[in-house]
Amino acid sequence: MNERVYKTMKHAGGFSVAMGIVIIVAGLVVGIGSIVSGAFLLKRKSDITF
Repeated sequence: MNERVYKTMKHAGGFSVAMGIVIIVAGLVVGIGSIVSGAFLLKRKSDITF
């Protein structure tokens, strides 16, 4: 019985680590994209009219 609980905990822990890595990578991608987009807007600031 105890082995079954430990195997379940092992899989849950592995899944949590994998999801953490995916979330970190997604955050980096969104952050870099925002910086690049902001830099592009600042570069073309004089062309923007309202």
